[in-house]
Amino acid sequence: MAGADRFRDSTQILLPAGALDGIRDELETRFMVTVRKEGPTVRIIGSPVEIKDAGDFLAMNGVTFA
Repeated sequence: MAGADRFRDSTQILLPAGALDGIRDELETRFMVTVRKEGPTVRIIGSPVEIKDAGDFLAMNGVTFA
């Protein structure tokens, strides 16, 4: 059975707050995700499929994440 941490990793991306400068609007337009600013970080939340596609989009725009 999959653990909660693994499921959470497939439904969100955590980034430094400035990582989406200049691309946040396009990210929210192209993908069904929620973007929340949480202090020094930004959290992108969505379905596993949307998070994968959003992650690919971020990578194509030079945003790296673990």
